[in-house]
Amino acid sequence: MNKIAKVVIEKATLQFDTQYSYVIPNSLLEFCEEGKRVLVPFGRANTKKQGVVMHIEETDNTDGLKPILQIIDEIPVLNGEMISLCEWMHNNTFCTYFDAIHAILPTGINYKIIETYTAVNDFCGELTQEENEIYNYVLNNKGAAKTKIIKDFSLNNDLVLVSLCAKGALVLNNNAHRNVLDATEKMVHLCQEVSEIPKNITKQQNAVIGVLEEIGDASVKEILYFTGVTASVIKTLEKNGIVATYEKEVFRIPDYDKQVNPKEIVLNQEQQTAYNALCEKLDSKNACCELLYGITGSGKTQVFLKLVDKVVKSGKGVIVMVPEISLTPQTISLFASRYGSKIAVFHSAMSLGQRTDEWKRVKNGEAQVAIGTRSAVFAPFENLGLIIMDEEQEHTYKSEKSPRFHARNVAKFRANKHGAMLLLASATPAVESFLNAKSGKYGLHTLRHRYANAILPEVVTVDMRKEVVSGNSSSISRTLYSEINEVLEAKKQAILLLNRRGYKTYISCPSCSWVASCPNCSISLTYHNANKRLMCHYCGYSAQIDKNCPECGGEHLKFFGLGTQKLEEELNSLFPSAKILRLDADTTMSRDAFSNSLKKFANGEYDLMVGTQMVAKGLNFPNVTLVGVIGADQAMYSEDYRSFERTFSLLTQVIGRAGRGEFKGKAVIQTFSPESDLIKKAVTQDYEAFYDTEITTRKIMTYPPYCDMVTITVSSPFKDLAKVTIEEIFNNLKSGISGEYSDVKMVVLGPSAASIPKISNRYRFRMIIKTRNNKRFRELVRKATSVKLKNDTSVSVDINPESIL
Repeated sequence: MNKIAKVVIEKATLQFDTQYSYVIPNSLLEFCEEGKRVLVPFGRANTKKQGVVMHIEETDNTDGLKPILQIIDEIPVLNGEMISLCEWMHNNTFCTYFDAIHAILPTGINYKIIETYTAVNDFCGELTQEENEIYNYVLNNKGAAKTKIIKDFSLNNDLVLVSLCAKGALVLNNNAHRNVLDATEKMVHLCQEVSEIPKNITKQQNAVIGVLEEIGDASVKEILYFTGVTASVIKTLEKNGIVATYEKEVFRIPDYDKQVNPKEIVLNQEQQTAYNALCEKLDSKNACCELLYGITGSGKTQVFLKLVDKVVKSGKGVIVMVPEISLTPQTISLFASRYGSKIAVFHSAMSLGQRTDEWKRVKNGEAQVAIGTRSAVFAPFENLGLIIMDEEQEHTYKSEKSPRFHARNVAKFRANKHGAMLLLASATPAVESFLNAKSGKYGLHTLRHRYANAILPEVVTVDMRKEVVSGNSSSISRTLYSEINEVLEAKKQAILLLNRRGYKTYISCPSCSWVASCPNCSISLTYHNANKRLMCHYCGYSAQIDKNCPECGGEHLKFFGLGTQKLEEELNSLFPSAKILRLDADTTMSRDAFSNSLKKFANGEYDLMVGTQMVAKGLNFPNVTLVGVIGADQAMYSEDYRSFERTFSLLTQVIGRAGRGEFKGKAVIQTFSPESDLIKKAVTQDYEAFYDTEITTRKIMTYPPYCDMVTITVSSPFKDLAKVTIEEIFNNLKSGISGEYSDVKMVVLGPSAASIPKISNRYRFRMIIKTRNNKRFRELVRKATSVKLKNDTSVSVDINPESIL
C-alpha cells in the first residue's frame, strides 16, 4: 500500500479548487502530516505551487500521480478541527480552500512562493546582447528575484528569461518565504562546570560566568545590563568553549497593562439568576448557544466575566469577540487586569508580527483568553470552553470579502466541535437571534434593570423642522446647546454622534446641477476641510476643489450636507473654551490613535467627544452625562431591509452611553421625523416592541429570518461584459430549476445594475435571491456560476449579506 496526500492548491480558481492527490515519497513519509504546508508540481508545466495537506490516505494505485516535492512546516499549522472548518467554509461560503486557510491563519505566518533565477556557471552557448547582460547580472546576484530582473532591465514581459532558461543559461527556482520571520534573541549558556573553568580568566569574564551560574541561561542583553561588560567579552568566552550561544524565539506581545488586579464581581439578583442558568448549561458540557439580552448598562459584562473566571479555572480556552477595534482597548484593559499574560489579542490594528506571535501563544497553550474582533474566532485553542460575542448584532461580524463568513456561524461550528458554549450578548440583538431565543433554539437570559442602581438616561426628542422654521441654521438645536452648556459648567462630559465623516457631504453647482463625483465610482465626493480636498470614501480618490464649475464655469459652487469635521468646527465656534475630541476614520488612521484618544477622554483631557458610530457602542465613561444625536433618522430610509434594525440599534446604543456612573444621564435626539414609530421606540429603549413590529414586517415581506437572502454579483472593468456574464448566470439558474433542480424554490430579483453601479472602475451587476439555503441550492449556484470569465471579470456569492445595496 502507498500513501497519498489530498492537497489543496493556493491561488486555484473556484472551477479548479478541489483536493488533488499526490504521492508521498518514501523520503518524506516520516514528515508528511495533515495540516502541513507543502510544495507540489501543478499543471502541465509542473509549476511549483504551495498547498496544504488536508488528508492522508492509503491506496494500491498511484499511476499518474505526481510526488510531493517539499514539506514546508515542521509542525502542522492546521489541526483536525481547523481542516474540518476549512472544508465547511469552502462548502458553505463559496470560497476557495485557500481563502478559508488565509482567514484562519495569521497573515504573518503565511508563505509566498518567490520566483528566482540562478546562472549556470559553466554555460558557453550563444546569447544575444540583452541575454548576455541579464546572464551576467544573475551570475553576480545569486538568487536574483524575477520581479527585480524585470524592473532593473525594464522588461515588458518574461520572454527573454524563458529563452535563457531554454538555452540552459539560467535555472528558475521557486522558493517558499515567510511573510514575517520569528522574533528571536541571542541566549548564552554555560558549557563547563565552574570548577573546570581556567583560573586565568579576566574579571569581566568572571562576572559573566557569575551571572550564568546564578540565573542559568540568560540573554546577551541581560548579561550586558547586569555586568556592564561589552559583547566582545561574551564572544571571547564562546571562542574558548566556556559558553555557547543560541537563538531563542520571543513573542512580540501588544502593549497593554499586564498588572493583575482582579476585582471581586458582585452580582445583583437578576444577574445572579442569569449566571446560575448559564453555569448549569456550562456544566452539562454539551454544545449550546445562549443569548444574554439586557438593556444598556445592565451589567452583561459582569455576568460573562464570572463565566470566563469559571472556564479559565477549569483549564479551558475562552474567545471574547467585540465588533470593532474601537471597543478593544477598554475590553483588553478589563481582561488584562484579571488574567494578565493569559490573554492574547487579535485585531487588524496590530502589526503582522504581533498577530503571528499572539496566534502562537494560543497554539502553544501560553494564553487562555483570546480577545479581539472577528478574526479572534479562529484562535487555535485545542480545548475551547466558551465563546462570547459582545454586541452580537453588529454588521462587522460578517466578512465582506472572500470567505464571506459570519463570525456567529463559525463560532457555532467551533462550539459544536468542542462541546462549548456560545454566548451572544446585546441590548439590541439581531432579529434572527431574538427569534431563535423566543422559539427555544437558543437559551434566553434577560437583564431588565441597570447595574448598581444606575438609571436609564432621560431622553428628549427635538423636532429639527421647527428649528429651521425658527431661523436656527446650525446643526445644534437650542435644546442641545443648552444641555451642552450645563455639562460644561458642571465639569462633566458629553458624546455627540454624527454617523458621517468629512466636512460636507457633497458639492454642487446651482446653475447647472453638476455634482462633484468620483471618476472611478458612481458616488459623489465628500469635501474634507482638514486637507481641503474632495475625497471618495469607496476607492480613496481625492482631488483639489475647483473654484469654478467644470461644466458651466459658474463661480458659485455650493456645499451641502454635514460631516464630523463641520460639526467639530461649529462646536468650536459655539463653545470656544471646550476641549473637543473628534473620532472618525480620518483621525484614527495610525495604529494607537483610537486607544490613546479614549485614554485622554477617560482622563478628562477633553470635554466633548464628536464621532461616527465608533463612539456609540460599548464605551463606558462614568463622567459622561449627556449624549447628543445629530441626524438621527439619516439611515432610516435606506433601501436595505435591515435599515430600521440598524438605526434602532445605533440610537439605543448611543443613548446608553449616558449616565452609566453615579451621575444622572440625558440624551438629546435631533430628528426631522419625531413622529416616527422607530424613533419613539428607541427613545423608550423598548427593544421588544421594536422586535414585534420588525418581525411581523419581515414575515409579511418574506425577509430573513423567514428566508435566506443571497446576492450574486459580477464585477468587471467592462460594463457590457459584466452585464453579459450576469445574464448567463441567470439563464443557468433558470435552466437548473426547470430541470435537475426543480425542487429548489427561489425568487430572483434582477439581474440589474447594483445600487452603486461602479466602484474603483469596476462595473457591478447583481441578482438578489430569496430562497432557503441548503445543500441543493448551493449545488445549483456552484453550477450556475461556473462560467468562463474573461478580462479580469469576477463572480461573488454572498449568503445573507449585511447589506443588499
